[in-house]
Amino acid sequence: MNYDRVREVDPAAADALGGEVKRQQDTLAMIASENHVSEAVMEAQGSALTNKYAEGYPGSRYYAGCEHADEVEQLAIERAKELWGAEHVNVQPHSGTQANMGVYLAMLDPGDRILSLDLNHGGHLSHGHQANFTGQLYEVEQYEVDEETGYIDYEGLHEQAEEFDPDIVVSGYSAYPREVDFERVQAAADAVDALHLADIAHITGLVAAGVHESPVGVADFVTGSTHKTIRSGRGGIIMCDEEHADDIDPAVFPGGQGGPLMHNIAGKAVGFKEALEPGFEDYAEQVVENAEVLGETLVDRGFGLVSGGTDTHLVLADLRESHPDVTGSDAEEALEAVGIVLNANTVPGETRSPFVASGVRAGTPALTSRGFGPAEMEQVGACIADIVDNIGDEDVMAEVTERVQDLCDEHPLYE
Repeated sequence: MNYDRVREVDPAAADALGGEVKRQQDTLAMIASENHVSEAVMEAQGSALTNKYAEGYPGSRYYAGCEHADEVEQLAIERAKELWGAEHVNVQPHSGTQANMGVYLAMLDPGDRILSLDLNHGGHLSHGHQANFTGQLYEVEQYEVDEETGYIDYEGLHEQAEEFDPDIVVSGYSAYPREVDFERVQAAADAVDALHLADIAHITGLVAAGVHESPVGVADFVTGSTHKTIRSGRGGIIMCDEEHADDIDPAVFPGGQGGPLMHNIAGKAVGFKEALEPGFEDYAEQVVENAEVLGETLVDRGFGLVSGGTDTHLVLADLRESHPDVTGSDAEEALEAVGIVLNANTVPGETRSPFVASGVRAGTPALTSRGFGPAEMEQVGACIADIVDNIGDEDVMAEVTERVQDLCDEHPLYE
């Protein structure tokens, strides 16, 4: 990836692109929402479909010349149906948030009620935060995890639904390390005649591989991102029963966005094809095992984990007891300086600003894509602990930087 053609036109952009490849090669990507796609997916996303406007849907476009765009989009749709067992799939949303918007626009009116998990407890901005359009257009009430156990309080959720009487209940989370019981959320929604939106943005790949419970066939709507654990082209997806297709499709286009990003849909199609291969289940299982090993390593070093561990691709460390003088942002900055890239994150019962936070969130999808296994994850966990235990110690930083570089060299990203 030398970007020679870009360099002929724009050396500054080529330097930035090349620098990003080197940054990814020489660092450990542990942001839970990131992954490394294959070169085939990147080639598809950089294809000539970037030139094509294809407003509408396969077989019903507003422009001529869409025969190949139709082929690619239909491939993505059919493969998604096979992966997740959905009756109807819309692959046009530009992101997971846009997918959620499509459901809200299709099924809610301004002022309708959303019940969702609080952001500090692992929820997502697009589930009703005041800074997001959802918090501005709809009436939102939020449930929480049990602060002592770190698990969702499903009985409390049920009671809150009966008191609030929402129009839609949202499940699926961005910083919840445990498997979600979608059936229990569905029961709470059914009790108040509400819809149920399951947002599996983070766990699309785990669900597709069968290593996490699936909400497809349980929830009324399932949304997700297509570039996280599923490791395909960047964007979003909506899945539902056929009865809701005529509501969802016009809510995405023209309701919430214009022409689809056909090059990204091509990346989705190729990534879904890869996920249908037998080896993908092994990959997903390894993602979860790697997260378990990472969590165990941190616990052995005295770190506290929200819920005590993980069932998924991420661990959420709460630094308040183990490192009371270290904030999440302190840890994030110190770890990035040695080549470990993760993010500060709020924790249940958070007292600090989200920009500071008291925890860190670390994911394993990208490292697993590079071939990391349990042995490497033990090393990574030790590196994280050494840095957080010794914030600002230059000797420790130098030693850990060398260990991180060795791991990167042993597992090259794009050869």
